Amino acid sequence: MSSKEKPTLGGTRIKTRKRNIAVPLDTATFADAVVQIYNEHKGDLELIAKDVDGSDLDFSRYGETFFEVVFTGGRNQPGTTKPEEGERHPYSVLNCEDTRESILPVVLFLQKIIRRRPFMIKTLENVMKRLLQSLELYGPEDRKKLAIFTALTFSQKLSGLPPETIFSALMSDSLISKGIVLYFVTDTFKVYLVENSLDDLVSLLKRAKMDDRLLDLFPMQKRSIEGFAEHFNKEGLGVLVEYNTKKVFEVKLKELRTTMTDQIAENVNVNEVIEMVKLKRREATLPDVDVVRTIWDSIMDAVQWSGKNQQQNSNLALRQVKQWGKLLGAFCTTARLEMDLMYKIQIHCYEDAKLMKLFPEIVRALYDQDVLAEDTVLNWFKKGSNPKGRQTFVKGLEPFVKWLEEAEEEE
Repeated sequence: MSSKEKPTLGGTRIKTRKRNIAVPLDTATFADAVVQIYNEHKGDLELIAKDVDGSDLDFSRYGETFFEVVFTGGRNQPGTTKPEEGERHPYSVLNCEDTRESILPVVLFLQKIIRRRPFMIKTLENVMKRLLQSLELYGPEDRKKLAIFTALTFSQKLSGLPPETIFSALMSDSLISKGIVLYFVTDTFKVYLVENSLDDLVSLLKRAKMDDRLLDLFPMQKRSIEGFAEHFNKEGLGVLVEYNTKKVFEVKLKELRTTMTDQIAENVNVNEVIEMVKLKRREATLPDVDVVRTIWDSIMDAVQWSGKNQQQNSNLALRQVKQWGKLLGAFCTTARLEMDLMYKIQIHCYEDAKLMKLFPEIVRALYDQDVLAEDTVLNWFKKGSNPKGRQTFVKGLEPFVKWLEEAEEEE
């Protein structure tokens, strides 16, 4: 074995590389540089965009400061609208007139800037979120300008700005209770609808996960369907009232369908189910035609289908119709509602292979329970206008119709 001593590191000084040393942020110098570009070109956004693109400004580090200068004209003290020391310019969003025409050029300007620097969209998102959370600090005119800017960012599809983040910033109990959020979104909707359809707005609200939460934007004392209609009708947004009314009906009908399906599956007394439906219809002012359709859907939803056994499924469906026909009869009280029910059953049987051959038997069962009148059945047979499966169903119903006509002649 070697008797040499092994080398040791004792007393040896190891040099380490210096890395990741943060350079102190100099937001004041950056802000002054951007303000200088604005002032040199007297607010000409085309020339400003060229200078900004040709500059060595560090947008990855000072992006938030850049947007602060765009919105307010300079730097503000944290958490306030009070100006910080430093240069300012008079061409900011908050110095624009509160019109779409005045603010649109700023949005298009930012679109150019962000298109070449996609990483800045996240920075803009953070700055807008902070501004909206601080709406209380601004006066009505400035809030309207921010609302117009917000609408135009979505209308112009500003580099994929996420609506969910923007709208979530408004869901502050304090801002909502003071009515600030309601008037902000009202101005936003008005401007957005100038060049977009209601369907576009609905799509935007769905992406923001707000399509079912519009009432949440109202102060508690005004949070009702009536309050919603009164406010938006007054603001000239009747299309939004119509949409919300339809949406509320859909929600109420869905709730009714779920409750009714559960009660039918649990075999609750039919009279109790009838009273429950009457109560919900009255509370939500639900149209009779929608109630009748929902009853039919609930009756079918509650059937415990038996896999691929077609005969057993037919027997189950027919037994269900016979058992709950009284429920349909309680609300199918006019010839128009009876005809609508026949169309509903026709479409259901056409779209569900399990029921395709069952249409004549269902109609006969409902006739026997006085849910469908003879005149309704004959009218559908002779003049029915819905083409879905009609030829097959008419042929299947022929024996029953012939029996009705012969019975009528005998009388």
